[in-house]
Amino acid sequence: MRYVAPLREDVDPVVFTRWPLRGWLGHAAWIQGANWPGIDELNTARPTGQHERFVAQTPALLDDGLHYEQRIATRGEIATREANWHDLFNAMAWLRYPTLKRALNTQQMTEIASMGTRERSRAQYAMTHFDEAGVVVTLRHRGLLELWDAHDWYGLFWRERNAWREGRATVQVFGHALLEHALTPAKLLVGKALVVMGDHTQDEAIAACADGIASGRLLRDPLDLRPLPLSGLPGWRAESDTEPFHRHAECYQPRREGRAYPPPIGL
Repeated sequence: MRYVAPLREDVDPVVFTRWPLRGWLGHAAWIQGANWPGIDELNTARPTGQHERFVAQTPALLDDGLHYEQRIATRGEIATREANWHDLFNAMAWLRYPTLKRALNTQQMTEIASMGTRERSRAQYAMTHFDEAGVVVTLRHRGLLELWDAHDWYGLFWRERNAWREGRATVQVFGHALLEHALTPAKLLVGKALVVMGDHTQDEAIAACADGIASGRLLRDPLDLRPLPLSGLPGWRAESDTEPFHRHAECYQPRREGRAYPPPIGL
């Protein structure tokens, strides 16, 4: 079933006190204020040197006949629906993670050159999944990866909960659809993860993922992405700080027979 976000005035304020939205409160006025930010306001917030800009998605804009990705690559125009949660979070992702967004656009254009604009490759599906629901996870202990490989969610999120609290495992939420879904308090979130292994900063992890995507080494198939039940992370929900949650949470799925994941990125 297609997700429908709540109206702006109907959003429960509690969602902004929880992860992942509490990590985006640098834009609190945009997501908590009474009024939607305009296109000009979004553009004013762009990082220095970012040539891509937000443009209102209007019928006249769409009449240019270009694919969404082509418009970004050739004109630097990010078509953005006004007063729309999904596109607002997409704009926020562009502002925080421009290198990742640009890498995805580069590879999307490579695939469009091969596939055309009507067909989609496995790589394009993988990139779309990451764009919508992506997270970048940095792990500093291989034992955590082994638990994840086995879908041992109880071990990963309960027995090893201090790893997430102390920074031995960190998560950066990139996918704008995840942020939109977080507007519904009861929704259990599952991200699509790229994993960086080693003692690296979050900026280094993002740079490694962007480089791998832009070069075509990463995201060649949707199965390259690891599911990560974000709602199991310590502090992300009240229930996730209790042991029973980790024994029966609906977002925890067993590993399918034969399912294997690619090795993590090692910088």
